[in-house]
Amino acid sequence: MQRHSFIEDLLATLIGTSLVALGLFFYKESGLLIGGTAGLSLLLERFSNLSFGQLFLLVNLPFFLLAWWQMGRSFTLRSLTCVSMVSLMTDHMHRVLTLQSLNPIYAALGGGILIGIGLLSLFRHNSSLGGINILGLFLQKRKLARAGTVQLTLDCLILAASVFMVSLPILGLSVCGALLLNSIIVFNHRHERYLGASV
Repeated sequence: MQRHSFIEDLLATLIGTSLVALGLFFYKESGLLIGGTAGLSLLLERFSNLSFGQLFLLVNLPFFLLAWWQMGRSFTLRSLTCVSMVSLMTDHMHRVLTLQSLNPIYAALGGGILIGIGLLSLFRHNSSLGGINILGLFLQKRKLARAGTVQLTLDCLILAASVFMVSLPILGLSVCGALLLNSIIVFNHRHERYLGASV
């Protein structure tokens, strides 16, 4: 099996985290929700003095214990690096990008695509964004379920729990974004189709 070089892993990390941060920025600016620890962080930001990035990092910390125990040191350190990068980039995206208007439909679909492709890039280089990503990859590694299927199921449950906190149109768009995001992972992250691996 051909392994990725350090440069390839580095580029994939920079590209993946940048795409995810931009997608999350779209969601934040439009008041949309997303599943996983990112969605939980967006919700908590409404009731906290902490920023999204700070909450995203804190919420993910317990999941890194599972990663260290089951997925190994390399995967855990890579994932912690990616979570830290996404946290930092999302919190400071407004310094390089100002949006005067953003259609919520475009934000949901465009943001879902950006996040899905970004996650795919990270998954293929032995990394993740913590939380449900770690659980999904762990179950896929054990051949119990596909990572995308696990993430989609849990994302929908988290979004359903938010039904009383947002309007139905926003919730509907958020669900569409989650379906698109996770479909990208389900259809593209298969070991039998992609044989590259990180060192």
